[in-house]
Amino acid sequence: MTFTPEAIIQRYVYPIFWATNDEMLINRMCYGTVIYAVLTLLIRNAPYGRYYNYSYGFGVPVKLAWFIQECPSFFVPVIMVAYGKQTAYRGMVNQLCLGMFIMHYFHRSFIYPFLMKSNKPTPFLPFLFAFLTCLYNGILHGLYFVNYYHYSDEEWVYRPSFYVGFMLFLYGMKINMGADAALRNLRGWGEVGYKIPSGGLFEKVSCPNYFGEIVEMWGYALASLSPPAAAHAFFTTLFLSRRALDHHQWYLKKFEDYPKSRKAVFPFLI
Repeated sequence: MTFTPEAIIQRYVYPIFWATNDEMLINRMCYGTVIYAVLTLLIRNAPYGRYYNYSYGFGVPVKLAWFIQECPSFFVPVIMVAYGKQTAYRGMVNQLCLGMFIMHYFHRSFIYPFLMKSNKPTPFLPFLFAFLTCLYNGILHGLYFVNYYHYSDEEWVYRPSFYVGFMLFLYGMKINMGADAALRNLRGWGEVGYKIPSGGLFEKVSCPNYFGEIVEMWGYALASLSPPAAAHAFFTTLFLSRRALDHHQWYLKKFEDYPKSRKAVFPFLI
């Protein structure tokens, strides 16, 4: 057996989705992402972070858990670029579009976990599901941009959607990282407990970090106009909106003086 990324995908991933070619695999994985997104709406208080639950398996140290679970979405596309055939990965647009995805998961894998002040472990089952989800996404997005769809630079660089999407991606990342930093700064090192966050978009919503990530992923989808990016943005919207609603209700119950005018995730809406 040839140990190229393409050969490994054909041998081990094709059979899972009853696929016989890359197009069929990509389409079915996109449908799978959408179905998975809808199913996440059934989950209340996903059992990690403040909702930690011992019944979902032994605890994995939180920084290690975040690094391991997120890194497949970074490493799989990078390996495909480095060792794959790169049948589509030519030109600026393919590289920038995949670069947005890789940039997001570089931050999630190598920066965000090691800035965390919480030492609350992650139960094994949520950790495992997160790892498999990121592995799934790494294969899907890497395959699409590296081997399947080639963007014509001459045509794509004149599309307003590419530039608007890229700017939305950067804007969403700025919101997300800024809100994450504000939440970290609520606690000193070794300090436990929760406080009411304030300032910036926290005056409008309980979870601006989730709002920023949703904007970020829709920017990625708009810039690339690709089915994997659109499916991923849809998943991000549903999953993080569900968690934001849980957080919002948690804040309202825990703090009597929590601002009643705040929404959960989308300013003035939800």
